[in-house]
Amino acid sequence: MKNATDVTDADIAPAHQAEHQKLLIVDFGSQVTQLIARRLRELSVYCEIHPFNAVDDAFLDAFAPQAVILSGGPASVPDADSPRPPAKVFDLGVPVLGICYGQQVMMQMLGGEVLRGQGTAEFGRAFISPTDHRLELLAGWFHGTREQVWMSHGDHVSRLAPGFRPYATSEGAPFAVVADPKRRFFGMQFHPEVHHTPHGPALFQNFVQLAGFTGDWTMGAYREQAVAAIRDRVGDAQVICALSGGVDSSVAAVLIHEAIGDQLTCVFVDHGLLRKDEAAEVVGMFRDHMNLPLIHADEADLFLDRLDGVSDPETKRKIIGGLFIDVFDKHARDIGGAAFLAQGTLYPDVIESVSFSGGPSVTIKSHHNVGGLPEKMGMKLVEPLRELFKDEVRALGRELGLPERFIGRHPFPGPGLAIRCPGEITREKLAILREADAIYIDQIRRHGLYDEIWQAFVAILPVRTVGVMGDGRTYDYACALRAVTSVDGMTADYYPFTHEFLGETATRIINNVRGINRVTYDITSKPPGTIEWE
Repeated sequence: MKNATDVTDADIAPAHQAEHQKLLIVDFGSQVTQLIARRLRELSVYCEIHPFNAVDDAFLDAFAPQAVILSGGPASVPDADSPRPPAKVFDLGVPVLGICYGQQVMMQMLGGEVLRGQGTAEFGRAFISPTDHRLELLAGWFHGTREQVWMSHGDHVSRLAPGFRPYATSEGAPFAVVADPKRRFFGMQFHPEVHHTPHGPALFQNFVQLAGFTGDWTMGAYREQAVAAIRDRVGDAQVICALSGGVDSSVAAVLIHEAIGDQLTCVFVDHGLLRKDEAAEVVGMFRDHMNLPLIHADEADLFLDRLDGVSDPETKRKIIGGLFIDVFDKHARDIGGAAFLAQGTLYPDVIESVSFSGGPSVTIKSHHNVGGLPEKMGMKLVEPLRELFKDEVRALGRELGLPERFIGRHPFPGPGLAIRCPGEITREKLAILREADAIYIDQIRRHGLYDEIWQAFVAILPVRTVGVMGDGRTYDYACALRAVTSVDGMTADYYPFTHEFLGETATRIINNVRGINRVTYDITSKPPGTIEWE
């Protein structure tokens, strides 16, 4: 077992990955690349997304994928400087699936041709028709004469590479599906990973079956191997865990405690940005009922004083992230010097913050536990959930025996109410927001809707509006209700409350929360919006 002093930053990658059958996703910058990973994880297949510029021959030798998927992307293959995977991808002897740009770059590299535009662009819902039914990849497709898919391309394949045949066509893509079955190379112009390609999951199922995957990615196996990896990484060092009480940090804490026992100390930071009664619930759960070593750090004044007058959302996140580390450093010293900081960072956090593994896709926002970390900190990171999606974390929590009431809790961001308070943060606005949010969540529970909703909250808006209550004029804040449905947080739709529910909730908030006189409901999906307001 390693000691903490023997561990380098290169050890951050979990050791358990090598024990799984692995599929490599080469990322060319598509905003929906992560959905490919979701589809594969749903099939119990372990996969990783890596940017094209990090995948070279040495990487391929070390990773040893059992199959490769080339993602879509915004570049144009005919451009001289357009991204390419290493040619070795096609010499590994494993199945390769090219999606959109991935199909085009495959054709270009193997001897075909890609043309720019010329009236063949397709964006949105489209239909493909089969030209040859004898393709294992499309088993279960084309019960009728055509299949609905989602297209997003300007360029198109104009000449196939040697060995390839067409298997389906669309109005704008003469080679909508192509394959060289002998080499097990497949390409498609559409995106099977998105919801708007209804039978996309069946296509991925076919692909992993022909690649010989047995579906060995389970939470039981992950638990066992993650525990071993944590012990190997930490050695006999002390670890502090950033515990918020949400499902992510809770699962991380219990998993790490199973691995290293009393080497773990949880630190719950009350930064003054929590929901109503949040601190009492978390401390009661973990200290009193689960017997995890827990420090309750009341640092509200520290955080709120530093946030005073700050309105830019990214600045808020950076300040909060830096202060979190300061607090953890202080308590690490108090327990005799912790070498590691544990966090409940998830894969979507990483994707949105830093384009996972440095890839070419656009950074959406910083997360306090990813992009918000200062460059230098006194501890190394332990992030055992870094490659899991939210639903996988919930499954792991059940595997670990966490109470369902904690596993099923709606996500709550580390920066807390700071990012539900657009504009400057004040103690007055936070107090108003807490009361409104408590009433809203109570309404959702009263109506039996809590488990149907992925996340729900109130945002207090940086605007005052004129109202009338009784015979008097009011000039108070407006608030927005937000509730979304989702599977993994990467995409989301607003929850379709009835007008009766919204009217009843607005009345309760306005009648009981002094400082709010107007209530709105946010009906924005993700994308184009994010779930949180900042």
